[in-house]
Amino acid sequence: MLTPQWLDQLRTRTTLSALIGRSTRLTKAGREFKACCPFHNEKSPSFTVNDEKGFYHCFGCGAHGDAIRWMTDHQGLSFMDAVKELAAEAGMDVPAPDPRTAKAAEKRDTLHDVMAAAQGWFVQNLSAPGGEAARAYLATRGFDAHTLQRFGFGFAPDGRQAMKEALGKFPEAMLIEAGLRIEVENRDPYDRFRGRLMLPIEDARGRVIAFGGRILTKEKTDAPKYLNSPDTPLFDKGRTLYNLHRAAPAARQSGRMVVVEGYMDVVAMAAAGIGECVAPLGTALTEQQIELLWRHVEMPILCFDGDSAGQRAAMRAVTRALPLLRPAHSLRIVRLPEGLDPDDLIKQRGARAMEEVLGAAKSLIEVLWEVERDAQPLHTPEDKAGLKARLMAHVDAIQNSDIASLYRRELQDRYSEFAFPKRQSRWQQSGGGGNGFHRDQQRGGQQWGGQQRGNGRWQPQPESTPESLERLRRAAAGGARDALSAAVLAGLIHWPAQIRRHAEALARTPGLDPRFGLLLDCCQSNEAVETGRLATILVENGLEIPGTAEYSGLRFGFLNTETGADQAAEDLAQAVDLLVERPILDEALAQATARFESELSEEAFADQQRLLKRKLEFDSRLRQMATRQAASS
Repeated sequence: MLTPQWLDQLRTRTTLSALIGRSTRLTKAGREFKACCPFHNEKSPSFTVNDEKGFYHCFGCGAHGDAIRWMTDHQGLSFMDAVKELAAEAGMDVPAPDPRTAKAAEKRDTLHDVMAAAQGWFVQNLSAPGGEAARAYLATRGFDAHTLQRFGFGFAPDGRQAMKEALGKFPEAMLIEAGLRIEVENRDPYDRFRGRLMLPIEDARGRVIAFGGRILTKEKTDAPKYLNSPDTPLFDKGRTLYNLHRAAPAARQSGRMVVVEGYMDVVAMAAAGIGECVAPLGTALTEQQIELLWRHVEMPILCFDGDSAGQRAAMRAVTRALPLLRPAHSLRIVRLPEGLDPDDLIKQRGARAMEEVLGAAKSLIEVLWEVERDAQPLHTPEDKAGLKARLMAHVDAIQNSDIASLYRRELQDRYSEFAFPKRQSRWQQSGGGGNGFHRDQQRGGQQWGGQQRGNGRWQPQPESTPESLERLRRAAAGGARDALSAAVLAGLIHWPAQIRRHAEALARTPGLDPRFGLLLDCCQSNEAVETGRLATILVENGLEIPGTAEYSGLRFGFLNTETGADQAAEDLAQAVDLLVERPILDEALAQATARFESELSEEAFADQQRLLKRKLEFDSRLRQMATRQAASS
């Protein structure tokens, strides 16, 4: 007799990709193989083979199975012929059955027949006297008869051997293989689903491949509230979306696909008229499920409960999706009001309220920013730097270089606006500021360090003296010793279109080289400014153009003439972020040092040492970034 243990050993000894690769061209894709599905015509590959799990699966037509099923469904062999051929290749002897067992094997029903019979039995039990508790629960949910029939609700009685007795025509091994019975060492097998409201889980063709059961007794706290079938030759929960076979046609009509957290949410949404709804099965949304969603719509909507668990689920989905992002394919995310699930919201406020929530779905990058921003308090420079590090770590996970570049730019801009909020800048205040920039509003012109720009040309003011110009030159010379500052100056001069983008951040930064003031003034008009004109302005005001000697230790990519405009803009933005971050860190370190010198306490010393370490990390990050960007250029 072919026991489940012997069949498992046969599958283990068979390399599925090698078997399928004989007749289907497979391409390696991470831990899996991909191909155009051999079971239906398609132009892009949706068929995957996973040797670790021993399953193949098609996201298009739902074909799914192991090595034996491949031989029966694709090669056209009978079950026993498939087993014999695989066993011969694996060097295994097929147990010799007696005549009665051989005859039974020839007439053997498939697992689909087992699952269909189980579904019929569950439905029958729901209307029987023993299903009263399940019917009472369904009455509290308010589902009409059409919904109950459409989704195939049933009931599993509370008996350890009830299914075996009801489906006695099927071998015990088949019930175990289908996940309907549990086999435990040194114990008799028993029914997996007992005393539960049952829902069938169907594949893309509408065939029952698994079940989900909800417990009905609140007092029974030693069992999970929801229980799903285990992975079987028919069912892989990480590759299956509940209700997809019904939601896909509805999605083609509406142009959207909604993902909720559980199958009872799917039923509630469908009852309210939102039929394009699916759910994962007891796990966080997997990479395979995201790809499956994208085969139907480009921007599926993930709908999560409005509690902390829902927020964690949203973030897990975001991190799963980031490496997979490709042009025009992403996720949109909504969070329900606090304490409400889809069924609660629909019952309290109606289907229109749910439509309004779905209509306000946020983009993936918006959710990523909000979750990380609100993840922990942001009181200190270290806290804010930690936020930036987390955001950039997410960006690094994106495999598509174009999307990663756009995400980096967007998140950096959001971070700069948050960490350095817009306010009246020193260079916009009459009387000057810490970096020597100010606007003379009385004269109707713009003035930095005693120079006036009028009619597009810079002219020394009458009150400007040789001494004031010399002070400006000395300040510039001090800045020239700052390699990062000089490199950013040179980068802005070489890429003048980037000045306007960084004007606000630079204007809010104290202690910068005065040459930045001249560049910032040039961005006040809408006219394009060329590199040559910027160089002329510096020279006319007695200031030097940044030379390579000033930043010889930092070979940034944006200083390389062969770097493209988009890459240079990205590299320059990172350098500006460092330039803006540095004075904040320096100020915090100075305050910590002064506090330690006055208090001489362990706490003050710890703060100073932490900031010193942060300063060393900053310097290291600066050089690593410059080296990396120069190498990539």
